[in-house]
Amino acid sequence: MARTGVTVIDIGGNMFRSPVPAGGAVLNGAGECTGFLAAAEWGLVETPIFLTSTMQVGRVYDAACELLMAEDPGIGADEVIIPVVAECDDSFLSDARRMQVNAADVKSALDAARAGAGGPAPAEGAVGSGTGMSCLGFKGGIGSASRLTPSGHVVGVLVMSNFGDQERLTIDGVPVGRLLPAAEGPAGPPPPAGSCIVIAVTDAPLDPAGCVRLARRAGLGLARTGSTGHHGSGEICLALATGLRAPRDAAGPAVAGPAAVAGPGAAGSEGQPIGGPELDPFFAAVVEATEEAVLNSLLAAPTVTGRDGNYSRGLPADQVRQLLAAAGRL
Repeated sequence: MARTGVTVIDIGGNMFRSPVPAGGAVLNGAGECTGFLAAAEWGLVETPIFLTSTMQVGRVYDAACELLMAEDPGIGADEVIIPVVAECDDSFLSDARRMQVNAADVKSALDAARAGAGGPAPAEGAVGSGTGMSCLGFKGGIGSASRLTPSGHVVGVLVMSNFGDQERLTIDGVPVGRLLPAAEGPAGPPPPAGSCIVIAVTDAPLDPAGCVRLARRAGLGLARTGSTGHHGSGEICLALATGLRAPRDAAGPAVAGPAAVAGPGAAGSEGQPIGGPELDPFFAAVVEATEEAVLNSLLAAPTVTGRDGNYSRGLPADQVRQLLAAAGRL
């Protein structure tokens, strides 16, 4: 039974010709994100970001290479690419012994990401790569949220949530998971799920070092919802910033860095990256947006039944609302 899929985050433009400053952080490393080491070395991401399930990474990587090569004759001729493909394990609901994802699925997800640019917020919950994910004892999946900083810059976050157990679920400081009834039936709640991928994007002029710091703070947002970064969890965070984006010949791998990516048209004070205490509002924004994105992934997802009769319950929103009201949060 297939309860899996692909989700794509496309920053816009030709990312091979105009890479985006980036940096990552790992809360717990029992997971995979191709391109993560290259981003750490160069401070750049040069492809859209593809999310999928653990056993489908190879297929998505191959399809991403083929799709992007078809768009730009320089890929594979002038320079190679390392597509960013990140995963979480959805094998509680999806049959991981079958290769469920194909190139058409990857193309459809990439096309949908591009078609949705400038439109409504993306679909959340049990969609795309979030179809088979479980989080904090309930059905997880894709969630998104954003914050506007005092400087007028936006910090947006998309998560693929697949971590923790019900007892840890916390909303606005209220131990909701302990107060909600446990699942009933022979195919009860899954064991503690593993992994969460957090992708943060801002239009601010952050350099790669600033992106690393931003990505690291996303882990605080996960902790607010109940993550403890347990042994089997691959909680990987990646932050991208478009404010210092520049053409490849100015921001190529051989010359990447704050000076190189601050090319013509870069934002900020005279093209300079935001740093030091000026990053504090961005840290607060990414923590809040990550927390909200996880909760949105839970609230948007219905109950899903998967392989072997296993099921993952949708979070009961009405009961949650009552608990928050009783605690004085509403």
